Amino acid sequence: MMKLYFAPKTRSTRPRWMLEELGIPYELVTVDLSKGEHKRPDYLRVHPMGSVPALEDDGQAVFESAAILEHLADRFPEKGLAPAVGTPARGEYYAWMMFCMATLEPALATVASHTHFLPEAERVPSEAERGRKRFAELARMLEEKLRGREFLVGDGFTAADVLLASILGWARGSGLLADFPGLQAYVQRHMARPAAQRAMK
Repeated sequence: MMKLYFAPKTRSTRPRWMLEELGIPYELVTVDLSKGEHKRPDYLRVHPMGSVPALEDDGQAVFESAAILEHLADRFPEKGLAPAVGTPARGEYYAWMMFCMATLEPALATVASHTHFLPEAERVPSEAERGRKRFAELARMLEEKLRGREFLVGDGFTAADVLLASILGWARGSGLLADFPGLQAYVQRHMARPAAQRAMK
């Protein structure tokens, strides 16, 4: 059975959502970050950087939330959570997965770091504003991309929707989607999925 190392209200919600979409049995291991459980030697053998999430699959550890999503989609191709390998849609899927992690999330993380996560003395208001501007640029592009569309790639729900909806859900909670009704609707629609609701309990 797969084992997911998880902490609430972190990126580990993404693979939990994915596992719920797949409908496969898995063991959920809650890692208490406040107690430093993610830095203990036994956990560092699973995730060498001591972060969550991490997935153990048949003795192999997989970490980084997007990598876990891609791994799970490929492990169960019959579930249809990624386009078939070698198709044009697969190339688009890879592009959006990388966009989410390498372009969209860093802008949001900059805002969060300089308004919430960093100690107050280390926060730089101009950096937070830079992150907001960059996020708004990307959100405008996504608003247009998703206009009239239910899903990010193709005509069905994929791991790319899990990833994008989770990032935009974080942005919504940070007040960054106020000017983007299409993105708000996208988040609302996908977060209402039963698997997403189970993952966020």
